[in-house]
Amino acid sequence: MLIPTEPIWVDQDDQLAELCARWQQQAALAIDTEFMRSDTFYPIAGLLQIGDGKGCYLIDPLAINSLEPLRELLLNPGVTKVLHSCSEDLEVFQRWLGIVPAPLFDTQVAAAFAGLGFGMGYANLIKNLLGIEIPKEETRSDWLQRPLSAAQLKYAALDVAHMLIVYGKLLQLLKANERLEWVKNDCADLVANARKADDFSDAYQKVGFAWKLREQELAVLKALCIWRETEARSRNIPRNRLIKEASLWEIARKKIQDAAQLQRVADIPSRTLKNDTETILKIVADVLAQDPSTWPERLDPPLAQSEGPLMKALKNFVREFAEQTQLPAEVLIRKKDYEFIVRSGMNGGQYSLPARLLGWRHPLIGEGLLHIARQQLIQKGESL
Repeated sequence: MLIPTEPIWVDQDDQLAELCARWQQQAALAIDTEFMRSDTFYPIAGLLQIGDGKGCYLIDPLAINSLEPLRELLLNPGVTKVLHSCSEDLEVFQRWLGIVPAPLFDTQVAAAFAGLGFGMGYANLIKNLLGIEIPKEETRSDWLQRPLSAAQLKYAALDVAHMLIVYGKLLQLLKANERLEWVKNDCADLVANARKADDFSDAYQKVGFAWKLREQELAVLKALCIWRETEARSRNIPRNRLIKEASLWEIARKKIQDAAQLQRVADIPSRTLKNDTETILKIVADVLAQDPSTWPERLDPPLAQSEGPLMKALKNFVREFAEQTQLPAEVLIRKKDYEFIVRSGMNGGQYSLPARLLGWRHPLIGEGLLHIARQQLIQKGESL
C-alpha cells in the first residue's frame, strides 16, 4: 500500500471545518502535536498533525481562529484518536482547546502489551513493524517559527503518515493475544487522569525527604507547595524558575520567618526573592499560627530493611509472570504499587492492593501478590 507522506498545510478556518466534517466519518485518525515549552509552564501548540490514510495534514494553531469543529471531532466517541506516548499531547490539547480527546489509542502502550517492548519510541516502532526508517532530527527545532522549514514539514508529516497502518497491525496482535481490552482500559485511564481537576493538596508528599519533617514543618511545606503550584501556573513559568523543591524543604525545616534568613537559603532565584519574599514569609507565619489539629500527619519513612524479603518475593513473582506472558513488568505494576502492598500489612494490618491492581490486573497478578504477602505474614508469625 502506498502511504501518502506529502504534507498538506491547513491555515484557513473554512478549510479546517471542511476537513473536520469529513473526518467525523472516519473510524480512526492518526494524531500528533509539536509544541514549545522551554521557558513556560504550559506547552505552546506549534502544530497539529492529522493523518487519515489519504493525506498528512498539518494544522497551524497560530493561524486558525475557529476551533469548535476541531473540538467536536476530537470528542466524537465514534472516532478513535491514535497517538503515540500521548501524555504531553494531552497537555497541549487541554491548554489549546480546553479538552482531552477521547476515545484514544496510545500506540506506545499498545506496543508494550503486544510484546514489542516497554516505552518504545515511535521511530523504533515504525521500523519494527514496517521496516521503515523515519528521521528524528527536527525533534528539538522551533515549532513556532513561520514559515516552517521543508525538513520540519517532512518530519511532522511522517509522524502521522504511517500511524494508522501501525494501529491496524497492533490491533491484530492484541486481538490474537486477547489483550485489546487491557489496552482500551489503560488508555481510558489516561484520559480520565488527564481530565481530573488540579489538586495541589498532596504536592508536598512528592518532595524529597519530606518524610524527615515533623508535623508543623510539613504543614509549612504543604502550604508552600500549594503556593508554588498555583503561582507557576498563574505566571506560566516552570516551577523551578519560581523556586525549587529543595528550597521549599529548607524553608519548612527551619520555619524561616525573616527576610535575612530567607536570603541565605540556597538556589532561590533573585527575582523570587525580590517579588515574593513577603508572600513566602506570610505563608510560613500563617501556618505557624494555625491550630495543630490542622497539621498533616508525618509521612512514612523509606521501607525498613526487614521488609526486603517480601519486596523481593513480590518482584520475583511479577518478573516470572512477565517472562511467561511476554509482557513487560512495567505495564503490570509500578514501584509504588509494590510499596503500597508492603505498607498495607505493616503494624499487624491486612495486606491489600492499590486501586490499579483491582481491575483486569487482579486475576493476573493481584491475587498472586496478595497470596505471597499473606504467606510471608504467616511465616513471620510462625518464626516468632
